[in-house]
Amino acid sequence: MAKVTVMDHPLIRHKIGWIRRTETGTRDFRETISEIAMLMTYEATRNLQLTDVEIETPICKATVKEMKGKKMAIVPILRAGLGMVDGVLTMIPVAKVGHIGLYRDPKTHEPVEYYCKLPADCGEREVFVVDPMLATGGSATAAIRMLKEKGCKKIHFMCIIAAPEGVERMQKEHPDVDIYIGALDERLNENAYIVPGLGDAGDRIFGTK
Repeated sequence: MAKVTVMDHPLIRHKIGWIRRTETGTRDFRETISEIAMLMTYEATRNLQLTDVEIETPICKATVKEMKGKKMAIVPILRAGLGMVDGVLTMIPVAKVGHIGLYRDPKTHEPVEYYCKLPADCGEREVFVVDPMLATGGSATAAIRMLKEKGCKKIHFMCIIAAPEGVERMQKEHPDVDIYIGALDERLNENAYIVPGLGDAGDRIFGTK
């Protein structure tokens, strides 16, 4: 079974408290989502492999550590996942970016695919799937299933807010995928929204509601 990590860093917890507020406007919400993603990337990349490299400093030769291979990809689930991309890229600027488009059917709450574009060598990369919300788990599990079908083997999932129901489904359907969560909330309500949550992340990031 892969691991589930719930962040406990004070800065992350503070910033999540800020974006939960109804009065937080679009610009502040968008910027803070990106900042949280950047901070979470520290933990999500903790176990990336390093290799020794010999370099020349202004003083002498030295052996330093560098990330092995440097082959990483960030795959946001559209559209809300886009709000996390810049924050992750701040920490991993060499990563390539793919996109998976899914929307939730309002009646069944299940995901429907409408777009998928990935780096050609995505199967060889360490892939970080990002989406601010893990509610029912339908979109996340579907996106990861699509990645596996295209040959991706090293997959991680990172979200800012999660419900226990979504985490349970992820672990059941993809027990090999590590999950990184900013805050684990109480439950889903009758409309499959996370409680207490923060509303619709996509609408709040892009100011569409």
